[in-house]
Amino acid sequence: MSSEVSATAPPDDADLPPIAPTPDDKSGMSSGTRALIDWIVVVVVALLVAFLVRTFVLAHFVVEGSSMHSTLETGDRVFVNKLSYRLHDPNRGDVVVLHEVTGATDRDLIKRVIALPGETIEMANCEVTIDGRTLDEPYLDPAVVTANDCGLDFPPVVVPENHVFVMGDNRGGSQDSRAIGPIDENDLVGRAFVVFWPTSHWTWL
Repeated sequence: MSSEVSATAPPDDADLPPIAPTPDDKSGMSSGTRALIDWIVVVVVALLVAFLVRTFVLAHFVVEGSSMHSTLETGDRVFVNKLSYRLHDPNRGDVVVLHEVTGATDRDLIKRVIALPGETIEMANCEVTIDGRTLDEPYLDPAVVTANDCGLDFPPVVVPENHVFVMGDNRGGSQDSRAIGPIDENDLVGRAFVVFWPTSHWTWL
């Protein structure tokens, strides 16, 4: 008994069904137009992300004045973490940017957190004490804060809840909680954590 095997020849290209067009092909847009739209989308998304980061996460602040000398100088630019105090409470020693509203004047200041809610702070003979214990302040420049230039002493002050007591590192040239009182934590813009410009002043805070 013999068997026969029949082989079917591959179809000719002319017999293949046409390839369906892609959605882009249907739109009639050229590759150049599609590339332009892609770039526009990228730019818009990048601008939106930058806006959200600046609004809710990170900002930069330009230092003006000598109240934080010699830690910070006029013209120094610092990055400020605006999320810090949404995630945790302020810590002693933090360098913070805060809003000060005096009458019709609204400005941002940069100071250091010295005392926390519920603590009693006072300064006598240029020495800061908190709850009766002397505060160690290695960030102060002894050439700037001297016995003759540390500002006015003040009697014991109890820091209210949800407030902090801030002072400038240049004690003799700073308007701070000694004059404007403890600062509501809601008025803290965020924690300054690095000097990024000029590059010669680059340092962590």
